[in-house]
Amino acid sequence: MAKMRRKADLPTKICATCGLSFAWRKKWARDWDSVRYCSERCRRNKQAGEGAG
Repeated sequence: MAKMRRKADLPTKICATCGLSFAWRKKWARDWDSVRYCSERCRRNKQAGEGAG
């Protein structure tokens, strides 16, 4: 069995919408390089922060 990692040891990114830091999740393992948002809510609201016009 694999050893457990502490959350502090996981890679982190900054959310493109809210600017908060978020950590790697197992469900993002295949496409971590393309993850830009910390949550579904930020992904849906991305137009508010980016060039919407």
